[in-house]
Amino acid sequence: MSSETVRTRWTGPGRQRSGRVSLVATVSNDLRRRILEGRLNIGDRLPSEAELTRQYSVSRTVVREAIATLRYENLVEARQGAGVFVRNNQPANAAPFSQLDYARISSIIEILELRAAVEMEAAALAAARRSPAQEEAIAECYEDINTLIGAGEPTHDADMAFHLAIADATNNPRFREFLALLGLDAIPRAMLRPGADIRTPKDYLLKIQDEHRQIADAISLRDEQAARDAMRTHLIGSQQRYRARLRSGSAPERNT
Repeated sequence: MSSETVRTRWTGPGRQRSGRVSLVATVSNDLRRRILEGRLNIGDRLPSEAELTRQYSVSRTVVREAIATLRYENLVEARQGAGVFVRNNQPANAAPFSQLDYARISSIIEILELRAAVEMEAAALAAARRSPAQEEAIAECYEDINTLIGAGEPTHDADMAFHLAIADATNNPRFREFLALLGLDAIPRAMLRPGADIRTPKDYLLKIQDEHRQIADAISLRDEQAARDAMRTHLIGSQQRYRARLRSGSAPERNT
Protein backbone atom coordinates (compact mmCIF):
# COMPACT_ATOMS: atom_id res chain seq x y z
CA MET A 1 0.00 0.00 0.00
CA SER A 2 1.67 3.18 -1.14
CA SER A 3 1.19 6.62 0.31
CA GLU A 4 0.11 7.77 -3.14
CA THR A 5 -2.86 5.42 -3.26
CA VAL A 6 -3.87 6.22 0.29
CA ARG A 7 -3.91 9.93 -0.49
CA THR A 8 -6.07 9.61 -3.62
CA ARG A 9 -9.64 10.87 -3.40
CA TRP A 10 -12.32 9.84 -5.88
CA THR A 11 -15.25 11.95 -6.96
CA GLY A 12 -17.41 9.91 -9.28
CA PRO A 13 -19.58 11.21 -12.09
CA GLY A 14 -22.02 13.77 -10.80
CA ARG A 15 -20.94 13.60 -7.19
CA GLN A 16 -18.37 15.11 -4.89
CA ARG A 17 -16.67 13.40 -1.97
CA SER A 18 -17.60 15.09 1.29
CA GLY A 19 -15.40 15.10 4.35
CA ARG A 20 -17.76 12.68 6.11
CA VAL A 21 -17.52 9.95 3.50
CA SER A 22 -14.49 7.70 3.63
CA LEU A 23 -12.89 6.18 0.58
CA VAL A 24 -14.12 2.76 1.66
CA ALA A 25 -17.69 4.01 2.02
CA THR A 26 -17.50 5.77 -1.34
CA VAL A 27 -16.54 2.57 -3.16
CA SER A 28 -18.85 0.25 -1.20
CA ASN A 29 -21.80 2.64 -1.60
CA ASP A 30 -21.34 2.80 -5.37
CA LEU A 31 -21.01 -0.98 -5.75
CA ARG A 32 -24.00 -1.52 -3.45
CA ARG A 33 -26.07 0.86 -5.57
CA ARG A 34 -25.12 -1.01 -8.74
CA ILE A 35 -26.24 -4.29 -7.18
CA LEU A 36 -29.51 -2.99 -5.73
CA GLU A 37 -30.39 -1.19 -8.98
CA GLY A 38 -29.82 -4.36 -11.01
CA ARG A 39 -26.79 -3.18 -12.92
CA LEU A 40 -24.99 -6.12 -11.32
CA ASN A 41 -27.21 -9.21 -11.10
CA ILE A 42 -27.08 -12.26 -8.86
CA GLY A 43 -24.30 -14.49 -10.12
CA ASP A 44 -22.43 -11.69 -11.86
CA ARG A 45 -18.73 -11.44 -11.19
CA LEU A 46 -17.49 -8.11 -9.85
CA PRO A 47 -14.57 -6.48 -11.65
CA SER A 48 -11.20 -7.68 -10.42
CA GLU A 49 -9.40 -5.92 -7.58
CA ALA A 50 -7.00 -4.36 -10.09
CA GLU A 51 -9.89 -3.14 -12.26
CA LEU A 52 -11.72 -1.62 -9.27
CA THR A 53 -8.51 0.05 -8.13
CA ARG A 54 -8.20 1.74 -11.54
CA GLN A 55 -11.91 2.50 -11.81
CA TYR A 56 -12.15 4.31 -8.48
CA SER A 57 -8.55 5.57 -8.32
CA VAL A 58 -8.06 4.17 -4.83
CA SER A 59 -5.64 1.75 -3.19
CA ARG A 60 -5.98 -2.02 -3.08
CA THR A 61 -6.62 -1.74 0.67
CA VAL A 62 -9.64 0.48 0.08
CA VAL A 63 -11.05 -1.92 -2.52
CA ARG A 64 -10.60 -4.91 -0.20
CA GLU A 65 -12.35 -3.18 2.69
CA ALA A 66 -15.19 -2.05 0.43
CA ILE A 67 -15.69 -5.64 -0.76
CA ALA A 68 -15.52 -6.84 2.85
CA THR A 69 -18.33 -4.43 3.74
CA LEU A 70 -20.52 -5.91 0.99
CA ARG A 71 -19.67 -9.44 2.12
CA TYR A 72 -20.83 -8.71 5.66
CA GLU A 73 -24.06 -7.34 4.20
CA ASN A 74 -24.49 -10.68 2.39
CA LEU A 75 -24.54 -8.95 -1.01
CA VAL A 76 -21.44 -10.63 -2.43
CA GLU A 77 -19.36 -13.75 -1.87
CA ALA A 78 -15.77 -14.62 -2.67
CA ARG A 79 -15.06 -17.84 -4.55
CA GLN A 80 -11.54 -19.14 -4.26
CA GLY A 81 -9.62 -18.62 -7.45
CA ALA A 82 -12.65 -17.27 -9.30
CA GLY A 83 -13.30 -13.81 -7.86
CA VAL A 84 -16.14 -12.04 -6.07
CA PHE A 85 -19.73 -12.63 -7.17
CA VAL A 86 -23.09 -11.02 -6.44
CA ARG A 87 -24.95 -13.23 -3.96
CA ASN A 88 -28.02 -11.19 -3.08
CA ASN A 89 -29.72 -8.06 -4.45
CA GLN A 90 -31.99 -7.26 -1.54
CA PRO A 91 -31.07 -4.45 0.87
CA ALA A 92 -29.94 -5.74 4.24
CA ASN A 93 -31.35 -4.59 7.53
CA ALA A 94 -29.61 -1.65 9.13
CA ALA A 95 -26.06 -2.70 9.87
CA PRO A 96 -24.80 -2.72 13.45
CA PHE A 97 -23.28 0.61 14.52
CA SER A 98 -25.00 2.40 11.62
CA GLN A 99 -26.96 4.66 13.97
CA LEU A 100 -23.95 6.16 15.73
CA ASP A 101 -24.06 9.93 16.08
CA TYR A 102 -20.52 11.27 15.82
CA ALA A 103 -21.73 14.72 16.77
CA ARG A 104 -22.00 13.28 20.28
CA ILE A 105 -18.83 12.59 22.24
CA SER A 106 -20.65 9.81 24.10
CA SER A 107 -20.96 7.81 20.85
CA ILE A 108 -17.23 8.12 20.23
CA ILE A 109 -16.47 6.92 23.77
CA GLU A 110 -18.80 3.94 23.34
CA ILE A 111 -16.92 2.79 20.24
CA LEU A 112 -13.52 3.35 21.87
CA GLU A 113 -14.57 1.26 24.88
CA LEU A 114 -15.69 -1.56 22.60
CA ARG A 115 -12.50 -1.36 20.53
CA ALA A 116 -10.36 -1.51 23.67
CA ALA A 117 -12.11 -4.67 24.86
CA VAL A 118 -11.54 -6.40 21.51
CA GLU A 119 -8.25 -4.96 20.27
CA MET A 120 -6.26 -5.43 23.45
CA GLU A 121 -6.72 -9.17 23.07
CA ALA A 122 -6.17 -8.93 19.31
CA ALA A 123 -2.78 -7.35 19.91
CA ALA A 124 -1.83 -10.09 22.37
CA LEU A 125 -2.93 -12.83 19.97
CA ALA A 126 -1.07 -11.14 17.13
CA ALA A 127 2.10 -11.18 19.23
CA ALA A 128 1.66 -14.90 19.84
CA ARG A 129 0.58 -15.97 16.37
CA ARG A 130 1.86 -13.53 13.76
CA SER A 131 3.80 -14.85 10.81
CA PRO A 132 6.86 -13.06 9.35
CA ALA A 133 4.68 -11.82 6.47
CA GLN A 134 2.08 -10.47 8.87
CA GLU A 135 4.78 -8.76 10.93
CA GLU A 136 6.01 -7.14 7.73
CA ALA A 137 2.47 -6.01 6.81
CA ILE A 138 2.09 -4.27 10.20
CA ALA A 139 5.45 -2.56 9.72
CA GLU A 140 4.49 -1.41 6.21
CA CYS A 141 1.23 0.09 7.48
CA TYR A 142 3.17 1.89 10.21
CA GLU A 143 5.54 3.37 7.59
CA ASP A 144 2.59 4.42 5.42
CA ILE A 145 1.30 6.51 8.32
CA ASN A 146 4.76 8.07 8.75
CA THR A 147 4.82 9.01 5.07
CA LEU A 148 1.40 10.63 5.23
CA ILE A 149 2.23 12.57 8.39
CA GLY A 150 5.38 13.88 6.72
CA ALA A 151 3.37 14.93 3.66
CA GLY A 152 0.68 16.61 5.75
CA GLU A 153 -1.96 14.27 4.35
CA PRO A 154 -4.90 12.61 6.18
CA THR A 155 -3.92 9.40 7.96
CA HIS A 156 -7.22 7.82 8.93
CA ASP A 157 -7.31 5.29 6.05
CA ALA A 158 -3.75 4.20 6.80
CA ASP A 159 -4.51 4.14 10.54
CA MET A 160 -7.40 1.78 9.89
CA ALA A 161 -5.16 -0.40 7.71
CA PHE A 162 -2.66 -0.64 10.59
CA HIS A 163 -5.31 -1.92 12.99
CA LEU A 164 -6.65 -4.33 10.36
CA ALA A 165 -3.15 -5.71 9.82
CA ILE A 166 -2.97 -6.46 13.54
CA ALA A 167 -6.39 -8.13 13.35
CA ASP A 168 -5.11 -10.29 10.46
CA ALA A 169 -2.07 -11.28 12.53
CA THR A 170 -4.33 -12.92 15.12
CA ASN A 171 -5.08 -15.53 12.45
CA ASN A 172 -8.66 -15.40 13.67
CA PRO A 173 -10.78 -13.85 10.87
CA ARG A 174 -13.45 -12.68 13.32
CA PHE A 175 -11.24 -9.86 14.55
CA ARG A 176 -11.00 -8.41 11.03
CA GLU A 177 -14.74 -8.90 10.57
CA PHE A 178 -15.40 -6.89 13.71
CA LEU A 179 -13.24 -3.95 12.61
CA ALA A 180 -14.56 -4.09 9.06
CA LEU A 181 -18.07 -3.92 10.48
CA LEU A 182 -17.13 -0.67 12.18
CA GLY A 183 -15.34 0.58 9.09
CA LEU A 184 -13.74 4.00 9.31
CA ASP A 185 -16.15 4.80 12.15
CA ALA A 186 -13.51 3.07 14.29
CA ILE A 187 -11.24 6.08 13.63
CA PRO A 188 -13.23 9.05 14.99
CA ARG A 189 -11.05 11.66 13.30
CA ALA A 190 -12.21 10.26 9.94
CA MET A 191 -15.77 11.40 10.65
CA LEU A 192 -15.56 15.11 9.95
CA ARG A 193 -18.43 17.52 10.35
CA PRO A 194 -20.01 18.35 6.98
CA GLY A 195 -18.29 21.30 5.34
CA ALA A 196 -15.62 21.55 8.02
CA ASP A 197 -11.92 21.65 7.22
CA ILE A 198 -10.48 20.06 10.35
CA ARG A 199 -6.82 19.07 10.34
CA THR A 200 -5.35 17.00 13.10
CA PRO A 201 -2.26 18.74 14.56
CA LYS A 202 0.99 17.07 13.52
CA ASP A 203 2.28 16.81 17.10
CA TYR A 204 -0.85 14.88 18.03
CA LEU A 205 -0.40 12.50 15.11
CA LEU A 206 3.21 11.93 16.09
CA LYS A 207 2.08 11.05 19.61
CA ILE A 208 -0.44 8.55 18.23
CA GLN A 209 2.23 7.18 15.91
CA ASP A 210 4.57 6.61 18.84
CA GLU A 211 1.79 4.55 20.43
CA HIS A 212 1.48 2.61 17.17
CA ARG A 213 5.23 1.95 17.22
CA GLN A 214 5.05 0.50 20.73
CA ILE A 215 2.25 -1.83 19.65
CA ALA A 216 4.13 -2.94 16.53
CA ASP A 217 7.37 -3.46 18.45
CA ALA A 218 5.69 -5.65 21.07
CA ILE A 219 4.05 -7.77 18.37
CA SER A 220 7.40 -8.09 16.57
CA LEU A 221 9.03 -9.26 19.82
CA ARG A 222 6.19 -11.72 20.44
CA ASP A 223 5.58 -10.09 23.83
CA GLU A 224 1.89 -10.72 24.42
CA GLN A 225 1.52 -8.70 27.61
CA ALA A 226 3.46 -5.74 26.23
CA ALA A 227 1.29 -5.78 23.10
CA ARG A 228 -1.88 -5.89 25.20
CA ASP A 229 -0.63 -3.05 27.42
CA ALA A 230 0.46 -0.91 24.46
CA MET A 231 -2.96 -1.26 22.81
CA ARG A 232 -4.62 -0.43 26.11
CA THR A 233 -2.53 2.72 26.42
CA HIS A 234 -3.42 3.67 22.84
CA LEU A 235 -7.19 3.24 23.15
CA ILE A 236 -7.76 4.06 26.81
CA GLY A 237 -5.80 7.28 26.36
CA SER A 238 -8.17 8.25 23.56
CA GLN A 239 -11.15 7.54 25.78
CA GLN A 240 -9.72 9.77 28.50
CA ARG A 241 -9.22 12.64 26.07
CA TYR A 242 -12.81 12.44 24.90
CA ARG A 243 -14.12 12.12 28.46
CA ALA A 244 -12.25 15.33 29.31
CA ARG A 245 -14.01 17.06 26.42
CA LEU A 246 -17.34 15.66 27.57
CA ARG A 247 -16.80 17.12 31.04
CA SER A 248 -15.77 20.47 29.58
CA GLY A 249 -18.72 20.53 27.20
CA SER A 250 -16.51 20.96 24.10
CA ALA A 251 -17.39 19.46 20.72
CA PRO A 252 -15.55 16.46 19.29
CA GLU A 253 -12.46 17.40 17.31
CA ARG A 254 -12.12 14.00 15.62
CA ASN A 255 -8.51 13.69 16.68
CA THR A 256 -8.39 10.08 17.84
